[in-house]
Amino acid sequence: MQHQNDYDPPLSGVRVLDLTTGPMTAVGRLLADLGAHISPVALQGVNASDDPVPLDTAINRHGMSTVTAHDPGHWAGMLAGADILIEETAPDSAAEAALDVRGIRTANPALVILSVSDFGRDTRFRNWQATTPVLHALTSQLSRSGIPGREPLVPPGRNLPYQVAAAQAAVFAVSVLLDRLRTGEGDLIDFSVLEGAMQTLDPPYGTAGTASAGVALSAQKRNWAAEQLRYPIIACRDGHVRICLLSKRQWQGMFEWLGRPAEFADPKYDSLRERLTSVELLGAIGRFCADKTRAELEEQGQRHRVPTAAVLSLAEALRSEHVTERGLFRNVELRDVELRDVELRDAELGTGATVPVPVGVVEIDGHRASTLTCPATPAARPVRASILGARTRRDEGLPLEGLRVLDLGVIVVGSDTGRLFGDLGADVVKIENSAFPDGLRGNLASISHTYAAGHRNKRSIGIDLRIAEGQALAHRLVESADVVLTNFKPGVAAALGMDHATLRRINPGIVVVDSSAFGPTGPWADRLGYGPLVRAAAGFTDRWAYPVSRDAFCDAVTVYPDHVAARIGALAALALLLRRERTGTGGAASVAQSEVMISHLAAEIAADVLDLPEHRHEHPWGLFPAKGDDAWVAVTVRDDADDRALRTVIGDRPLAQWTADHSAGGAMDLLQSAGVPAGAVLHAADVPHWAYYIERRAFREELHPHGREPYILENVQIRSERIADPPLGQAPLLGEQTRELAAELLGLGAAEIDELVAAGVLETVAQVAAQPR
Repeated sequence: MQHQNDYDPPLSGVRVLDLTTGPMTAVGRLLADLGAHISPVALQGVNASDDPVPLDTAINRHGMSTVTAHDPGHWAGMLAGADILIEETAPDSAAEAALDVRGIRTANPALVILSVSDFGRDTRFRNWQATTPVLHALTSQLSRSGIPGREPLVPPGRNLPYQVAAAQAAVFAVSVLLDRLRTGEGDLIDFSVLEGAMQTLDPPYGTAGTASAGVALSAQKRNWAAEQLRYPIIACRDGHVRICLLSKRQWQGMFEWLGRPAEFADPKYDSLRERLTSVELLGAIGRFCADKTRAELEEQGQRHRVPTAAVLSLAEALRSEHVTERGLFRNVELRDVELRDVELRDAELGTGATVPVPVGVVEIDGHRASTLTCPATPAARPVRASILGARTRRDEGLPLEGLRVLDLGVIVVGSDTGRLFGDLGADVVKIENSAFPDGLRGNLASISHTYAAGHRNKRSIGIDLRIAEGQALAHRLVESADVVLTNFKPGVAAALGMDHATLRRINPGIVVVDSSAFGPTGPWADRLGYGPLVRAAAGFTDRWAYPVSRDAFCDAVTVYPDHVAARIGALAALALLLRRERTGTGGAASVAQSEVMISHLAAEIAADVLDLPEHRHEHPWGLFPAKGDDAWVAVTVRDDADDRALRTVIGDRPLAQWTADHSAGGAMDLLQSAGVPAGAVLHAADVPHWAYYIERRAFREELHPHGREPYILENVQIRSERIADPPLGQAPLLGEQTRELAAELLGLGAAEIDELVAAGVLETVAQVAAQPR
C-alpha cells in the first residue's frame, strides 16, 4: 500500500448533492469512497425528517455532514455548484412536485441528475412499491433459490437488491458525467431500482458460470439434487467445504487426491456434464472428506489444484487472517445520528455508537479508496475533458464514444465489465487465444446464449500473449487504448506483460482494472476463486439457508457477486478516466469480489456488534403460496398504514388463504393497486413477457449467425433524455476481427498479417475453425 499522501482520489473535486435517505444512499457511499464530495441535503417538503436514521443509512453516511437548504436561493446556489444530483422522490407525490426535477434540469442543463425510484417514472407501474423480497421476486432470483416443495428462500442481506442496483446507478452517473465534461450537456437519468437489481444481482438473461453445463440461467430452476452436484458442499469433521471440479485438470487433481480409485478411472469423467450428474462420484467425495477438517481439506485441495473452500460463518470470515490482513473494516463512531435498525421499532440507540464499517471496496494505485483514507484537501472541480474532448465521436447518443478498451476478461466478471463499456459506446477489443479460451465460449465454432449476452458490442483479435511477439503486438494496441480489463489470478497479467506496472511505461495514460476473487494481496490471493467458493469463504453461503435447515445451503444457482463486481470495476475505471482529464496520467484499480460481497452485509455486521435484538414481525411478511404449481407471491406489510390497505383487499382472511385463491400475478396486482408492496415470484421465462419489462424495453431478441437459436438479451442500460439504446454489435467468434484490427490498429499490411498468422502469433477465426475437436 502507498502512503496516504501519495494517493489522489479519482473523483476528487466532483460535487454531489444527495437527497436519498434509505438504502439507495449506497450510491453516494460508492462515489464518496472514490473521492467525490457528497453533501446529503435536507430539503423542506422533499426529504426533511426528524425520524431516526436506519443503521444501513448511517453506515453509508459516515463521514458526511447533512446540509439544510434554508431557502430557494440557497438551494439554487447549491445546484449551480454541483456536478451530480441524486434524488428519490416518490413518483406523483407532493415531494416530487415540490422538488420539480424537470425545472432543475431546465435551469441547470449541465447537471447530471440521477432520479431513483422503485419502478421508474415513465411507466404505469411508477406508483408501485418495492421491498427487498419484492425485488428478489420480480427479478426472478427467488425462482432459483431454495428447495423444491418449500417456499423460495430470500438471499442474505436485508437490502441486497438495492446495494447491487446502487453500483449500476453509480456507473451510469459517472459515465454521463465524463461525457458532460466534453460536451457540456448534463442529463436526467430515470433509474429503476428493479431494473438495476435485475441486471446486476442474478440476471436471468445475462452471463452464467461455467458449471451451468450448457443450461442457460434462464432455463434453470430450483432443483436440489442438481444444485448439490453443480457446486457440491461436502460435510466434513468440523463443518462443510465446497469443491469445484469444472475443468479436466481440476478433475485429474481430484482423482489423484482420492487415490486414483478404479471406479472413476473411466475417461468419461473428464466430461464436465458426466461429473455434474454423477451421484456416485459425489458420494465417494463425501466419504473421503468425512474424517478431515475444513483446514486440512483446503490445504490438500489447493495442493492438488482442486478449488476448495471452507464454508465459513460470517464471524469466522471476518476473523480470518486474510480479511484481517487486507484491512477491509475499520471501527467508526457514527456521530450525531439517532440509530435505529430499519426493521426495529423500540430498540433505539443513542449517539456515538461505534461499529465496524468497510474501508472501501476498490484499491486505487495500491491504496484502499475510502473517505477514511482520502487526503483532506480535494482537487479543483472538474470543468472539461480535454483528452476525450479531442476524440472523434460517432454521435450515436452513447456517453463513452471515442474510448478504446482492451478486454482480457474471462467468464462472468470479465465479460460483463467489457460489455458495459461496449453497450455505452466504447470500442471494446477482446484479446484472446484458443490455447486458453474464455470458459464461457464452450464450442469455439458457435456462440452460446451466455456468450452472446456477455460479449456483444466487442471485436475479437487472436493474439498469443505467452510469447514475446504476441506481447509486443498487444503493447502496440495499448499505445492507443484508454482502458485494459483483466480478471486473472494475481500474477498472471504480469506474466503476460499486461499489468499496470508494465503498461504505464508504454502509455502513461492507460487505466488498468484487475478483478480477482480475494484481491491482489493477502493469504488467499492465489486461491482459485470461482463465485461459489468466494461465497463460501466470505460467510454468504452459510447465511443462504433456511433457519430450520442450516446445513441445506441454497446458493448454487446464482452468479452473485460476479455481475455487481463487474460494475464496481467499471466504476473504478470511469473514475480513473475522469482523474486522467485532471492529471494526464492513468492508474490502476483492483477489485476483490469477496470484499464487494462482505460489504453488502455491513449493516448485519454492525447490528451483531451492537447486539441489536432479533426483529419481531408485527405484520404479515414473507412468501405466500399462490394458485398454480410452484407459484408464490412476496408480500411486505411495513407498517399500520400498509396493514389497513391490505385489509381493504383481503378482508379478515389469513393472507396465505387469500393468496392461495389467486394467481401470483393477480394477487400482486390487487395488492399493489392498494399500495401494498407485493411481487409475483417470476420464473426466468416469465420476465421478458411481463408488462413492466416490455414497457421499459428491457429485452430484445437477436438471431446470431453462429448461434443455435434466437437469443433474448438485455436491451436498455441507461434510460435518460440523451442516451440511446445499446448498439446491435453481436458477440464475435474467437479471432473474427483479427485481420481487420491488425490492419486498423496495428497498421499491418496483408503480407505481414499472413506471416504472423502462419507463425501462430496472431490467430484468425479460420484457424480456430480448422482445429480438431
